[in-house]
Amino acid sequence: MELGFSYNFPGIKGVQAGKDYYIAMCPLRVIPKIFLFDEDEVPPEYRSQRIINKNRIPEITNYIVNNPTDYVFSSLTASVDGDIEFTSVSKESSLKDVGMLSISLDAKFLINDGQHRRAAIEEALRINPDLGSETISVVFFIDDGLKNSQQIFSDLNRHAVNTTSSIGILYDHRDKLAIITKNISNSIPFLSRYTDKERVSLSKNSPKIVALNHIFNTNLKLLGISKGDSVNQEDEKFLKAFWLGLTDSVSEWTQVMNKELTPKDLRMNYIIGHGVFFEAIGIVGNYLRKYYGDEWEHYIEKLKDIDWSRSNTDIWEGRAIKNGRVQKNTQTIRLTANQIKKFLSLPLTEQEANLENEFLKGAS
Repeated sequence: MELGFSYNFPGIKGVQAGKDYYIAMCPLRVIPKIFLFDEDEVPPEYRSQRIINKNRIPEITNYIVNNPTDYVFSSLTASVDGDIEFTSVSKESSLKDVGMLSISLDAKFLINDGQHRRAAIEEALRINPDLGSETISVVFFIDDGLKNSQQIFSDLNRHAVNTTSSIGILYDHRDKLAIITKNISNSIPFLSRYTDKERVSLSKNSPKIVALNHIFNTNLKLLGISKGDSVNQEDEKFLKAFWLGLTDSVSEWTQVMNKELTPKDLRMNYIIGHGVFFEAIGIVGNYLRKYYGDEWEHYIEKLKDIDWSRSNTDIWEGRAIKNGRVQKNTQTIRLTANQIKKFLSLPLTEQEANLENEFLKGAS
């Protein structure tokens, strides 16, 4: 194969299942040009992945563009239908699998794993063309006619395990709110002792009470922002003060700290051991900060007087509890927040009042 009529990459040859495959270093500027992406370009029977989720692209693009000196990408994996030649740099046994990979210009490439990264790279190059000379590793599998791409995708993802959002927050050292959330969970005694930093839902026998992602999501609601939005020093100061006030104002949490109540008993008997409470109190806290900036702590202290028990069905059924089970979704969070505001004699917003009226009509 003539070099002028082929794609040429430095690469390594390997063997899996008795078949050769290759790992090559590809410049980022080449990625959008050689890999088929648009689902219209690929026959339906050969499409290996779901239709791309375009909402993910800006997040990945911003990650590349905003971190040009320390972004990290794992390998793309692709099927190749076309002529391939591998030329070793040496006949010595230690170097025979290192060399130059040549792929014909008319070859077809189909990404089996990494289509969102591919799309984000294309967008990032439009913003910062200087990234084009950097490289990403690509694993190439020979696949005549692209007939095995679906099976390759299935096999690659068969044993994949997604990390929990709590672990994602724990390992995130870029996002300001993630850093603040970890600092809060480590510095406040109740949270330090009873936060699970790995799981997103706790078993009935868990010695923990709150998951790290619950604290993070509550912080989002307290600030009224979306994930990735900027956070300033005043926001950070408020969050720390709020969690200190909150943990001091929930009597049952104090009982747990004093070993008078176990985490298991708390979850079994009270709604304050569940995510629906945390995110609902985040809505209430955001309202207090906006409209009662100088006295919000006074209202948080009043939480001591609320009956949080699950047996108090007249109050919590249909809100935090449905059919005897604590449930967390957008509606139960908002209805629980409404009830807390009513306990604190806080007015409901127009939107909250409309939701409340619909709930009361349905309950009557």
